[in-house]
Amino acid sequence: MSTRKTTNTALSFAPNIVVAHRGAWKKNKLPENSIASLKEAIKLGCTGSEFDVHLTTDDSLVVNHDPHYAGLTIEKSTYTQLATTKLSNGEILPTVYNYLQTGMQQTKTRLVLEIKPSTISKERGQYLAEKVVELVKQLKAEPWIMYISFDYDILKKVIELQPDAETAYLNGDKTPGQLAADKISGADYHFSVFKKNNSWIADAQKMRVSLNAWTVNDTEDMQWFINNKFDYITTNEPELLFDIINKKRR
Repeated sequence: MSTRKTTNTALSFAPNIVVAHRGAWKKNKLPENSIASLKEAIKLGCTGSEFDVHLTTDDSLVVNHDPHYAGLTIEKSTYTQLATTKLSNGEILPTVYNYLQTGMQQTKTRLVLEIKPSTISKERGQYLAEKVVELVKQLKAEPWIMYISFDYDILKKVIELQPDAETAYLNGDKTPGQLAADKISGADYHFSVFKKNNSWIADAQKMRVSLNAWTVNDTEDMQWFINNKFDYITTNEPELLFDIINKKRR
């Protein structure tokens, strides 16, 4: 099983389709989106590890799935306020700066950076995109990054700021043709979207729009997307997906 290489890098990522959703956390009961779950995804050899990014009121970029953390609204709190409550494994809530620094210490796992839409305004979502790209460039992390978002305009802003960025849209309401026309390089949709719009798979493959399905957690669905030659499968069960892929190779 091979995957399409990223267009903006000479790095050689692991030649598999496994993307760990919020890191590889489930089997070892690690906190989702933690540095520990990222390290576990790298240890497993996943081709990607997905994580979610928000912006605090004092312009700190933090890694967390939900817009709230420890009872606080991230966009309306300072990082100092958020960091008061540690993750279940004792980690401090990760900043994107620290997360990227950890991820850049290796070359086999791409960092799938989800920019969360702002709960305050579209304008703040655009500002968040600017801050993310600014940090990625500051750290020279571009070769590791795939940007994803549910907000189409956020991805367009990313492309404006970093024209060679690898991007993928999450919301499932755009055809592969629309994505290609807007220079968005991937369709990263809930697995049910592809099953309802089966023709999009062949269309995307013809247009060289990468295909990723989320969040695929059972054997039957995993096999369906493997059979349909998806570039990536995002899962909470990376170990199970590796088992299926390895059995297919035997």
